Amino acid sequence: MKTVSSCPASHRHPVTLATLLVTVGIVFGDIGTSPLYVMKAITGANPTYGADYIIGAISCIIWTLTLQTTVKYVVIALRADNHGEGGILALYSLVSKLKYKWLYLPAAIGAGALIADGVITPAVTVTSAVEGLRSLQPEAPVIPAVLIIITLIFIVQRHGTNAIGRLFGPVMMVWFVTLGVLGAANIGDAPAVLKAFNPLYAVRLLVSSPEWFLILGAVFLCTTGAEALYSDMGHCGRWNITWSWAFVKVMLILNYLGQGAYLISLPAGEHAGEANPFYAIMPGWFLPVGIIMATLAAIIASQALLSGAFTLFSEAIGLDFWPRMKVKYPSPLKGQLYIPLVNAFLYAGCIVTVLMFRTSSAMEAAYGLAITITMLMTTLLLTFYMRMRGVKRWLTGVFGITFMLLEGVFFVANAAKFMHGGWYTVLLAALVVAGMLLWRRALRTRSKYVEYLRFADSFDTIKAISTDSEIPKYASNAVYFSNSDSPDYVESKLIYSIINKYPKRADHYWIVRIRPSDAPETLEYTYKHLIPGMLISIEITIGFRVNPQVSIYLRQIISDIVDKGEVDLTSNYPSLRARGIAGDFRFVVIHRVFSPSSNCSGADRRAMWVYKWLGKIGQSSETALGLDTSNLSIETVPLIITTRPPRRIQPG
Repeated sequence: MKTVSSCPASHRHPVTLATLLVTVGIVFGDIGTSPLYVMKAITGANPTYGADYIIGAISCIIWTLTLQTTVKYVVIALRADNHGEGGILALYSLVSKLKYKWLYLPAAIGAGALIADGVITPAVTVTSAVEGLRSLQPEAPVIPAVLIIITLIFIVQRHGTNAIGRLFGPVMMVWFVTLGVLGAANIGDAPAVLKAFNPLYAVRLLVSSPEWFLILGAVFLCTTGAEALYSDMGHCGRWNITWSWAFVKVMLILNYLGQGAYLISLPAGEHAGEANPFYAIMPGWFLPVGIIMATLAAIIASQALLSGAFTLFSEAIGLDFWPRMKVKYPSPLKGQLYIPLVNAFLYAGCIVTVLMFRTSSAMEAAYGLAITITMLMTTLLLTFYMRMRGVKRWLTGVFGITFMLLEGVFFVANAAKFMHGGWYTVLLAALVVAGMLLWRRALRTRSKYVEYLRFADSFDTIKAISTDSEIPKYASNAVYFSNSDSPDYVESKLIYSIINKYPKRADHYWIVRIRPSDAPETLEYTYKHLIPGMLISIEITIGFRVNPQVSIYLRQIISDIVDKGEVDLTSNYPSLRARGIAGDFRFVVIHRVFSPSSNCSGADRRAMWVYKWLGKIGQSSETALGLDTSNLSIETVPLIITTRPPRRIQPG
């Protein structure tokens, strides 16, 4: 057994001013645009607010950012990395080794809810930014402008963001500095707002306000980007995110304090009304610049969320949660990919969101519910991960109970939005989750009924076929693909294809097994000579973030084996061998099609129906594996599932 590995040796990200700048541009777009709508949502929850209400609400914001974002995600979740990668599916890959097989459920639910959040976030962020135009011109055409900007964001995805991506860091750095400066410049209007650092004001507000659930539903919007922060760990690294978050958090809190001071300083009886406090704290001369900057920040936040959605679906494919789809790599940037079908789905969702809700205030009612579900699922998986890593039971219990309660309260608060738009994101999440769970069930049902045979029992026959000149030569090299866990066993249909269906004489037989890995960037292989010089089994291990270009990898592997002198690929045809010409290769892919004659349970039959129809949105196995179709043969065989004894025909 020989092994060769190309798995990256290190996942460390150095901390420099340059990497910190990149991190600010990539990671914090979502949470960094929250000031555009959080305070507006808070005042909307209580239009007759007073100073104590504003101070208490900002206290809720400060301590939500501290507990939820800083403690849970920056301090704890960033330690739960899967070979440097983060996010709920990377976390699931870690805990999937545990005996609790049901953990795939919270992983799928959390991932689906995160995708739903990815649909509405670009819509609410861009709309909030463009609505600033109404501060200059009340009749400004906001909706057409939003639709144009969102359309351009999605169009550019197919080309990648390698060129404009370099601007993300500087633009977002200017954005955060602007947030901090604008906020600090207004704190002097009502210094009492600084009392918000005292958590007692948050507790007092929630205890005394009958509309506490509306307040918390609005406050929660300040931390919706925390999950994306964890998902982006693979791009920037834990310490770059940790150090840059210290800066980002200060700028955010300064801006919230400034907006609060402005609201408190309004004359008695006067309230913000429909005006957005974010734009109200800007000097008149700066307002056009502020609107442009807010729009740029919203575009960058949307881009980051789309990249995260593509990555999430790529991980779901690698973990058997989703059918394989066409994945493109539009730029050489690590981790940047583009999935056309996902892009179309998210674009349609964003457009429907804008046209259905029309204002950022209405969108805020739909926003937040789905992401609380993701956060609850992440907390659950983190709790199991902490136990897996040997963290003391009492400490694990404190973490799990604390954040389950905190996020449970936020969930209840956001659930009040269900009839006001929350149903929309829940529906989107439910569709994605249903697809993930059904596909996973279908794959497992299908695999359960594939018959495997001991390969060694057929070696003598295969050697005889290879040397039988009466059988027309099929190819110099015949390449088969197997899903077996061991090189010593293969599918019965594979043996049938070589020996029975149409005897395939070849000089060499290559059996390739593709094994998914929970290490995201793994790319390695092992091989074993089953019949020396004639039958070789190759196992390729591919991480869930690696593009499975099997034709390329196989060419490299065989080249390594030939260079070691273990196999001679020169053609055995005398005319070609005399001239040193290599033999040809032919790939054989066996498609197993569910047979209607199967005698199985209704559940298994429905699972196969799901596999058939969900598979239509994906790619064929040969395309997904990146095989060269010019020398590819596809054989269709029936998959007959029999779980009940068939009726026996009787002689007449």
